[in-house]
Amino acid sequence: MDLAIVDKRRSEKDNVEVMNIIGDVRGRDVVILDDMITTGGTLVKAARAVSEKGARSVVACATHAVFAGDACRLIQESPIREVVVTNSLPFTRFDECPKVEVLDVSRLIAEAIKRIHYNESVSTLFV
Repeated sequence: MDLAIVDKRRSEKDNVEVMNIIGDVRGRDVVILDDMITTGGTLVKAARAVSEKGARSVVACATHAVFAGDACRLIQESPIREVVVTNSLPFTRFDECPKVEVLDVSRLIAEAIKRIHYNESVSTLFV
């Protein structure tokens, strides 16, 4: 699988500027991976940048869906086709954010807690 990197800089606390796309996304289906979506600003700027470089489609994945402020509106108005997040934080804004798909990780987290309690391997859950 090919890899491209969105090089970004924070000029201020909440202001992100996409500097470069490292790699070729032209004609590709792009998956943007992030740890957390708070305002959606960084994600949407990255999606626009890869779209401008010729990406065929854009899907985003993140672990934590904070979705503060106008995040849903920004994502709805963006070139992102779908956003996949986990339920590590409660997400209830489905009416505002129809592009969002939430994956349940409760069993995985419960199993990790159990293994930690019994001093068993957690890494084998992911291998």
